[in-house]
Amino acid sequence: MSDELLRPTIGADVDVTVRPWRLMSQAYVAFFGGVLSVTAIAWLNARRLGVPAPGRRLILATGLGGFLLVAFVLEALTGEVTIAAGTRLVVRVIAVLTCLVQLRIQRPMDRAFQLRGTKYKSLWWPGLTAVIVGGVLEVVVLMLWEWAI
Repeated sequence: MSDELLRPTIGADVDVTVRPWRLMSQAYVAFFGGVLSVTAIAWLNARRLGVPAPGRRLILATGLGGFLLVAFVLEALTGEVTIAAGTRLVVRVIAVLTCLVQLRIQRPMDRAFQLRGTKYKSLWWPGLTAVIVGGVLEVVVLMLWEWAI
């Protein structure tokens, strides 16, 4: 098995004019916005980094799995899929763990970006938007989930 640093990393579908976001900044989005927010940011960043399509699909699958885990854990802890004060910590832990898996998928292409010596783009406004929109969407979907069950 060869080292991932020795494999070619820059593919033909990479737009080198678009700067990606710093990987660890996505953890803030996960903590404050939840699984759906961080999955959206990770998927967009993977496109910016030039992660191959199977990797981007794996990011989406990881996000879906994390979201389903949130729903099932909330159901098991509270008997209903609502985000009460006591369960927020569990939801955040699952979101951050999902984020760590998604960061691992992006890491090889991020290393290639770092070798170019270009600065990262700020995640401040896209991250804030993802936290607000994704957080609200996550609550709405969880409420619809509870209603359907």
